[in-house]
Amino acid sequence: MLATEVFARCFAETIGEEGGFSADPDDPGNWTGGSVGRGACRGTKFGISAAAYPGLDIASLTLEDAKAIYARDYWAPIAGDKLPPALAMLVFDAAVNDGVAEASRWLQAALGVATDGVIGPVTLAALEARRKDLLGLCARFQAARLAALPDDPRFLAGWRLRICRIALAAGGLLDAV
Repeated sequence: MLATEVFARCFAETIGEEGGFSADPDDPGNWTGGSVGRGACRGTKFGISAAAYPGLDIASLTLEDAKAIYARDYWAPIAGDKLPPALAMLVFDAAVNDGVAEASRWLQAALGVATDGVIGPVTLAALEARRKDLLGLCARFQAARLAALPDDPRFLAGWRLRICRIALAAGGLLDAV
């Protein structure tokens, strides 16, 4: 499977979790200041939040704009083209939902390397050495992600469901090369 195909598939799965425009004033991500009542409530669209992109016109964002942002700010920093497709899907979705550094730390913890939050040569070398245990790596990554969920009753069920759905989608890529 070509890297561009893997990104396209990962993007399609994650964007399906993110949805369209939302300006829920109780969601801290919808505020340019990153917390409820701080800054302007400009919303979230396609998973692109006012908190992460305070200068962006969120309401006018197109799907192609979102795809370019995802490729630049999430896929490239997690070295998505260098990860096995199934693991790339899991790490990419976590990077979008929880941040690149956090997703990178979960991967590093699953690999048993220093958790500096940057996927670089050490992380990639550890991954190469453990490729035969891809299913185990995916499971350890997802377990870390589940354990880190905040205990917010408004969003917890949805976050758990997302993590389960993305794992099922990634399972379809376990044999992809």
